[in-house]
Amino acid sequence: MDSHGQYEQRVVWAVVGTDIGPLLLAATREGLVNVVFHATDAVRDRALERLASRLGGEPVEEPGSPLLAEAIRQLKAYFAGERQGFELPLDWSLISGFNREVLRELAGGVPYGSVVGYGDLARRVGQPGAAQAVGMAMGANPLPVVVPCHRVVESDGGIGGFGGGVETKRRLLALEGVLPEPLF
Repeated sequence: MDSHGQYEQRVVWAVVGTDIGPLLLAATREGLVNVVFHATDAVRDRALERLASRLGGEPVEEPGSPLLAEAIRQLKAYFAGERQGFELPLDWSLISGFNREVLRELAGGVPYGSVVGYGDLARRVGQPGAAQAVGMAMGANPLPVVVPCHRVVESDGGIGGFGGGVETKRRLLALEGVLPEPLF
Protein backbone atom coordinates (compact mmCIF):
# COMPACT_ATOMS: atom_id res chain seq x y z
CA MET A 1 0.00 0.00 0.00
CA ASP A 2 1.07 3.54 -0.62
CA SER A 3 0.90 6.40 1.93
CA HIS A 4 -2.76 7.04 1.01
CA GLY A 5 -3.88 3.46 1.72
CA GLN A 6 -4.18 2.63 -2.00
CA TYR A 7 -2.67 -0.46 -3.56
CA GLU A 8 0.09 0.47 -5.96
CA GLN A 9 0.07 -1.07 -9.40
CA ARG A 10 3.23 -3.10 -10.04
CA VAL A 11 4.66 -2.05 -13.39
CA VAL A 12 7.59 -3.82 -15.03
CA TRP A 13 9.32 -2.63 -18.16
CA ALA A 14 11.99 -3.43 -20.72
CA VAL A 15 13.38 -1.84 -23.86
CA VAL A 16 13.36 -4.11 -26.90
CA GLY A 17 15.30 -3.47 -30.10
CA THR A 18 13.16 -3.71 -33.25
CA ASP A 19 13.33 -2.88 -36.95
CA ILE A 20 11.69 0.48 -36.18
CA GLY A 21 14.01 1.32 -33.29
CA PRO A 22 13.87 0.63 -29.58
CA LEU A 23 10.42 0.10 -28.05
CA LEU A 24 9.70 0.44 -24.36
CA LEU A 25 7.24 -2.22 -23.22
CA ALA A 26 5.53 -1.92 -19.85
CA ALA A 27 3.18 -4.42 -18.23
CA THR A 28 1.08 -4.86 -15.11
CA ARG A 29 -0.50 -8.00 -13.70
CA GLU A 30 -3.46 -7.26 -16.01
CA GLY A 31 -1.36 -7.27 -19.18
CA LEU A 32 0.67 -5.09 -21.50
CA VAL A 33 -0.09 -1.47 -20.56
CA ASN A 34 2.22 0.66 -22.69
CA VAL A 35 4.38 0.56 -25.82
CA VAL A 36 6.56 3.60 -26.48
CA PHE A 37 8.39 4.34 -29.74
CA HIS A 38 11.97 5.60 -30.04
CA ALA A 39 12.82 4.60 -26.46
CA THR A 40 16.08 6.51 -26.09
CA ASP A 41 17.11 7.32 -22.53
CA ALA A 42 15.27 10.66 -22.48
CA VAL A 43 12.08 9.26 -24.05
CA ARG A 44 12.20 6.25 -21.75
CA ASP A 45 12.62 8.39 -18.64
CA ARG A 46 9.64 10.60 -19.55
CA ALA A 47 7.48 7.56 -20.28
CA LEU A 48 8.40 5.94 -16.96
CA GLU A 49 7.59 9.16 -15.09
CA ARG A 50 4.16 9.25 -16.77
CA LEU A 51 3.54 5.61 -15.89
CA ALA A 52 4.50 6.19 -12.26
CA SER A 53 2.21 9.21 -12.10
CA ARG A 54 -0.75 7.46 -13.75
CA LEU A 55 -0.46 4.01 -12.17
CA GLY A 56 1.27 4.68 -8.85
CA GLY A 57 4.51 3.13 -7.77
CA GLU A 58 7.84 3.23 -9.52
CA PRO A 59 8.10 1.09 -12.68
CA VAL A 60 10.80 -1.57 -12.35
CA GLU A 61 13.12 -2.59 -15.17
CA GLU A 62 12.66 -6.33 -15.44
CA PRO A 63 13.27 -7.62 -18.97
CA GLY A 64 13.03 -11.24 -17.80
CA SER A 65 9.64 -10.77 -16.15
CA PRO A 66 6.96 -13.31 -17.05
CA LEU A 67 4.65 -10.30 -17.41
CA LEU A 68 6.71 -9.16 -20.41
CA ALA A 69 8.06 -12.42 -21.85
CA GLU A 70 5.16 -13.23 -24.17
CA ALA A 71 4.83 -9.65 -25.43
CA ILE A 72 8.55 -9.59 -26.27
CA ARG A 73 8.33 -12.97 -28.01
CA GLN A 74 5.29 -11.95 -30.08
CA LEU A 75 6.75 -8.57 -31.07
CA LYS A 76 10.00 -10.20 -32.22
CA ALA A 77 7.98 -12.71 -34.28
CA TYR A 78 5.90 -9.87 -35.76
CA PHE A 79 8.98 -7.94 -36.88
CA ALA A 80 10.52 -11.15 -38.27
CA GLY A 81 7.41 -11.59 -40.44
CA GLU A 82 6.41 -14.74 -38.54
CA ARG A 83 3.34 -13.34 -36.80
CA GLN A 84 0.39 -11.32 -38.09
CA GLY A 85 -1.52 -10.65 -34.90
CA PHE A 86 -1.08 -10.40 -31.18
CA GLU A 87 -2.69 -12.62 -28.58
CA LEU A 88 -1.78 -10.81 -25.40
CA PRO A 89 -3.62 -9.72 -22.30
CA LEU A 90 -3.90 -5.94 -22.46
CA ASP A 91 -4.28 -3.52 -19.58
CA TRP A 92 -6.52 -0.73 -20.89
CA SER A 93 -6.22 1.40 -17.73
CA LEU A 94 -4.34 4.25 -19.47
CA ILE A 95 -7.28 4.99 -21.77
CA SER A 96 -11.03 5.27 -21.33
CA GLY A 97 -14.33 6.31 -22.91
CA PHE A 98 -14.55 6.91 -26.65
CA ASN A 99 -10.80 6.43 -27.14
CA ARG A 100 -10.92 2.98 -25.55
CA GLU A 101 -13.97 2.01 -27.59
CA VAL A 102 -12.26 3.04 -30.84
CA LEU A 103 -9.00 1.28 -29.96
CA ARG A 104 -10.79 -1.94 -29.00
CA GLU A 105 -12.62 -1.89 -32.36
CA LEU A 106 -9.32 -1.29 -34.13
CA ALA A 107 -7.60 -4.13 -32.26
CA GLY A 108 -10.28 -6.65 -33.14
CA GLY A 109 -11.58 -5.37 -36.45
CA VAL A 110 -8.68 -4.32 -38.68
CA PRO A 111 -6.50 -7.30 -39.52
CA TYR A 112 -2.87 -7.47 -40.58
CA GLY A 113 -2.31 -6.28 -44.14
CA SER A 114 -5.38 -4.06 -44.27
CA VAL A 115 -6.17 -0.43 -43.52
CA VAL A 116 -9.23 1.53 -42.48
CA GLY A 117 -10.09 5.21 -42.84
CA TYR A 118 -10.60 7.46 -39.83
CA GLY A 119 -14.23 8.03 -40.88
CA ASP A 120 -14.83 4.32 -41.45
CA LEU A 121 -13.58 3.54 -37.97
CA ALA A 122 -15.83 6.29 -36.56
CA ARG A 123 -18.83 4.67 -38.28
CA ARG A 124 -17.89 1.26 -36.88
CA VAL A 125 -18.27 2.61 -33.34
CA GLY A 126 -21.55 4.34 -34.14
CA GLN A 127 -20.16 7.88 -34.42
CA PRO A 128 -20.19 8.63 -38.16
CA GLY A 129 -19.17 12.27 -37.79
CA ALA A 130 -16.26 11.61 -35.46
CA ALA A 131 -13.35 11.05 -37.86
CA GLN A 132 -11.31 13.79 -36.18
CA ALA A 133 -12.00 12.29 -32.75
CA VAL A 134 -10.81 8.93 -34.08
CA GLY A 135 -7.57 10.64 -35.08
CA MET A 136 -7.23 11.93 -31.53
CA ALA A 137 -7.84 8.41 -30.20
CA MET A 138 -5.06 7.09 -32.44
CA GLY A 139 -2.72 9.73 -31.04
CA ALA A 140 -3.65 8.69 -27.50
CA ASN A 141 -3.08 4.97 -28.14
CA PRO A 142 -0.93 3.66 -25.27
CA LEU A 143 -0.34 0.35 -27.10
CA PRO A 144 0.82 1.14 -30.64
CA VAL A 145 1.87 -1.74 -32.90
CA VAL A 146 -0.08 -4.20 -30.72
CA VAL A 147 -3.23 -2.09 -31.11
CA PRO A 148 -2.44 -1.22 -34.74
CA CYS A 149 -3.11 2.51 -35.13
CA HIS A 150 -0.65 2.45 -38.04
CA ARG A 151 -3.46 0.78 -40.04
CA VAL A 152 -5.66 3.89 -39.88
CA VAL A 153 -5.29 6.14 -42.91
CA GLU A 154 -6.94 9.16 -44.52
CA SER A 155 -10.00 8.60 -46.70
CA ASP A 156 -8.30 10.26 -49.69
CA GLY A 157 -5.51 7.69 -49.62
CA GLY A 158 -3.07 9.77 -47.58
CA ILE A 159 -1.09 7.98 -44.92
CA GLY A 160 -2.18 10.31 -42.09
CA GLY A 161 -0.26 11.16 -38.97
CA PHE A 162 1.37 8.83 -36.50
CA GLY A 163 2.72 9.19 -32.97
CA GLY A 164 5.84 7.24 -33.89
CA GLY A 165 6.44 9.40 -36.97
CA VAL A 166 5.23 8.97 -40.53
CA GLU A 167 8.36 7.05 -41.55
CA THR A 168 7.70 4.50 -38.79
CA LYS A 169 4.10 4.18 -40.01
CA ARG A 170 5.35 3.60 -43.56
CA ARG A 171 7.74 0.89 -42.36
CA LEU A 172 5.00 -0.90 -40.40
CA LEU A 173 2.63 -0.78 -43.37
CA ALA A 174 5.42 -2.06 -45.64
CA LEU A 175 6.11 -4.92 -43.21
CA GLU A 176 2.43 -5.85 -43.49
CA GLY A 177 2.48 -5.64 -47.30
CA VAL A 178 0.19 -2.61 -47.54
CA LEU A 179 2.95 -0.39 -48.96
CA PRO A 180 6.03 -1.35 -50.95
CA GLU A 181 9.28 -1.70 -49.03
CA PRO A 182 11.35 1.52 -49.14
CA LEU A 183 14.13 1.41 -51.72
CA PHE A 184 16.70 2.75 -49.24
